[in-house]
Parts: sequence; structure tokens; C-alpha cells
Amino acid sequence: MTDRILDFLRTRRPDGPCLVVDLDVVRQNYLGFAHAMPDTRIFYAVKANPAPEILSLLAELGSNFDCASVVEIDQALTAGATPDRISFGNTIKKERDIARAFALGVDLFAVDCVEEVEKVARVAPGARVFCRILCDGEGAEWPLSRKFGCEPSMAIDVLTHARDLNLTPYGISFHVGSQQRDTEAWDRALSVAAGLFHSLAERGVELKMVNLGGGFAAKYLKDIPSAEAYGRAIMGAVRRHFGNRIPETIIEPGRGMVGGAGVIKAEVVLISKKSDAVDETRWVYLDIGKFGGLAETMDEAIRYPIRTRHDGAQATPCVIAGPTCDSADVLYEQTPYPLPISLEIGDEILIEGTGAYTTTYSSMGFNGFPPLQSYVI
Repeated sequence: MTDRILDFLRTRRPDGPCLVVDLDVVRQNYLGFAHAMPDTRIFYAVKANPAPEILSLLAELGSNFDCASVVEIDQALTAGATPDRISFGNTIKKERDIARAFALGVDLFAVDCVEEVEKVARVAPGARVFCRILCDGEGAEWPLSRKFGCEPSMAIDVLTHARDLNLTPYGISFHVGSQQRDTEAWDRALSVAAGLFHSLAERGVELKMVNLGGGFAAKYLKDIPSAEAYGRAIMGAVRRHFGNRIPETIIEPGRGMVGGAGVIKAEVVLISKKSDAVDETRWVYLDIGKFGGLAETMDEAIRYPIRTRHDGAQATPCVIAGPTCDSADVLYEQTPYPLPISLEIGDEILIEGTGAYTTTYSSMGFNGFPPLQSYVI
């Protein structure tokens, strides 16, 4: 929460739920990563928040961009990035999208199987490819599934095949899980990556880059490591596993770049109980829920800080739910959320740490509710 955001909400009084992002925080976060890991290139994960103002600021600061689609590539180019500062980091791409990206000048592509390598080889001859390997994500609050990446042993065949098809096998990629607060998580993945560098070198494939992925945490209810702490641990692990032959390294911060820069303003629509029992848990319904941008409350993985005008008063555990008619639109029930007893229908609440993965998860009108409005200041 920044004074600039509070002042904006106080003076503009926007109607309905909205996200407000403070660019000063984004700038500070970028400079923090750049200072903590000066020899590592930063590729902002556009999917976290593709607001044009954010992309333009980061392009001006010198950021590179991790893009998941041709639309995101176009957005990065419009913001001022050059094609050599863009990675097509999605391992699941239509062949025509690969061709379009290559025509735009992008020549760095993620793969995780020989079939994807063959698509790249057909329409982007000579391009650089890096292979994503599976990572257990242990310790992450939002662990990633097996949807992306391959077993490390398979990466050898994937990158050898890329070499045989006249592509440039460029490196190894992994992701230690989103909202990863364990700075040692990268050590385990880097040990595997170093082994792959060695095994592929024996086959005549000389890799140059390790993509350290994202995972850098935003501040929610728990303390998180600083950028400096991440940098010390990660680069220490790089040196430990690669010795004097340090590869090029890149990181893909998304949540850690913009999560803490945003606050959602919402409204209490209803407060009720399901029975007349004295100790019955209250249900607090907001005008925003899973389908309005808070999808990361799925399985209650991300617990956002919630502020009200009654903070400091006596609180009681509440179930928090969204406004739609879908029964899945419940944010916190397994572990009820403490809210002030004095909270009233019509009260505004502020949901902190919501700068990442909220506008992009917001539906386009489920139940007739409009997409989450966003302001960048």
C-alpha cells in the first residue's frame, strides 16, 4: 500500500472493484533485481500484468520480456522492446505463431519435447531454443504442475535433436514454483542443469544459458526474502555447480516485479450466516471473486492481506466469497479469514499485493460482471 494509491482512491473514487498499480513500486522492484543480480538479464513475465504503462516503463529501464503469445510479443514491441529482448517462453505454441514471432525478429524459443523442436525447425530455421525441465516446486505457495517441462534425461534428446535440425541448442530452463520463499530451491534445479550441460557437451552440444525462471515472491501475509537474498543464494548456487564456466543467466520475474505494486478496491455486498447458531461463521460477500481476478485464491494458495476501515477492532473468522452464482466462487473457507465484527454492508475494503495475475485472470463478463478495471499511476 502506498500513499499514492490511497490518494488516488480518495480523490478519484472509482466505481466498482478496481486495481490500482503504482509504477514507482515497479521501478523500485526492477532496480532491486538489477542490483541484486547485475550479471543476469531480466525478462519480465508479461503475463503477470501486461498494462502498457508497466511494459513501457520496464522497456525504458532496459528490461527484456518473457512472452507467452504473439499478442504479448506485439505488446512488448509496442512498448519499445526490440526483438532481441524478447523470449517466446511458452512451450505450447502453434506453428504459425512461431513463424509470426520469427518474422518479427524473435529467435529465442522455449521447448520441452522433440515435437515442439520440429515445429520451430520448420518455420524458424537457425533459431535458438532452450529446453524446460520439470522441477518439483517444493516450498512454493503456488506450485506449478507437470504441464510444462520434461524429465531432465529427456532434455538431452530434445536438445540433441534441435542440433540435428540445425537449430541452436541454447540452454536449460526451469521454474521452482510461483511465490517461492525458499531461496535454496534454485540450488537443486541448478545441480540438475549443470549435469545436463556436462552430458550434452559430451555429445558435442555446447549450451550457453540457464533460464532461472520466476518464483520471486510478492509480499502477502508472510515475510519474503529480499531481492538481495535471492541474488546471493541463486548466484552462489550457480558458482557452486558451474565452477569457473559460468553460463549466461536470465530470470523471469512477474509476481515479484508487480505483485506488491497493486491494490484492489472492493466493496462488501452482503454479510450473513447460514444458521441462527450463536457461533455460526459469518459469510462476507464481496463485489469481486475468483472470476473477477482473484483466481489465485484457488485452494486458498494465495492469501491476500485485506484492509478495512475497522482494522484494530475485535475480529472473528469469516468465509469470504465473490458475487457470482457459481458455487466455486469462494475465496477463503477452509481457513476462514479474520475480519472485524464491526464490518458492514457497503464498506470498502482494500486487497493488497494484487498487482500480478488479477487483470489477466479477470473474466470477460461472467454473470454480466465487467472485467476488473485497472488504473496505473
